[in-house]
Amino acid sequence: MVKYAYVIDLNRCMGCRTCVLACKIENGAPAGIFWMWVFKWEEGEYPNVKVRYMPRPCMHCDNPPCVKVCPVGSRYKREDGLVLTDFDICIGCRYCMVACPYGVNYFNWKDPKKNNYYDWLGDEGKDIYGSGDVKDYTGGVIPPYRKPEFDEKWGRERRKVAGGGHYTGVIEKCTWCVHRIEKGLKPACVESCPVEALHFGDLEDPNSEVSKLLATRPWFRLLEEYNTEPRVFYIGQPPPSEKIRDLIFSTQAKPVLDKPMGEVVESHG
Repeated sequence: MVKYAYVIDLNRCMGCRTCVLACKIENGAPAGIFWMWVFKWEEGEYPNVKVRYMPRPCMHCDNPPCVKVCPVGSRYKREDGLVLTDFDICIGCRYCMVACPYGVNYFNWKDPKKNNYYDWLGDEGKDIYGSGDVKDYTGGVIPPYRKPEFDEKWGRERRKVAGGGHYTGVIEKCTWCVHRIEKGLKPACVESCPVEALHFGDLEDPNSEVSKLLATRPWFRLLEEYNTEPRVFYIGQPPPSEKIRDLIFSTQAKPVLDKPMGEVVESHG
């Protein structure tokens, strides 16, 4: 059985944030919502100062706290390792936001159709080009804010899990581009990285790129002490210092994961 994972080479990442942009374009995430994020911090003292960057997609944990706390089964883990949200079931309780220590969940407060960067159907062209509608400059084509794939059902479970900006009042997050993976394509962030810092593949295949990298390079995972068993591995640089970790994740949850997957969590409070 395929077991997907990311390997991110921090020595290659130059903080260009192409992955952030590619993710938003590919998945139609509304304004203010970033499924992929690149943290930046400085280490050392002048003149011996280094700038470091760390991309952070969803970890798609093997022991995901978000799945445990979801009261309606909208958040679930597939056999291939992906942790996804069924948008048709999500009730917007936001328990997953509280449970996740990585801060990857976002709540749609606004109508997604009205929370995009451009009003494609309006008079947006005046702000961009000085006059006219956008369609006047695209040969009559109106760029969609969502793709047809987002309304399809994916995986053996046949659930609506792809793309962003579905409904007001639901949670969304990085899906590792499930709609691309199932077509044999790489996630958009991996495909677009100009320095090949992001790698994606099957951990069960010893000949895959991710397996070879993890077999030959030292690696670490974020917040392993919480027993989430993340499927995103970092190579090329040492882990962030405790001080930096506290700055990055200070506002996130600190879950206690002493129960196996599948065991019901009685209290969410």
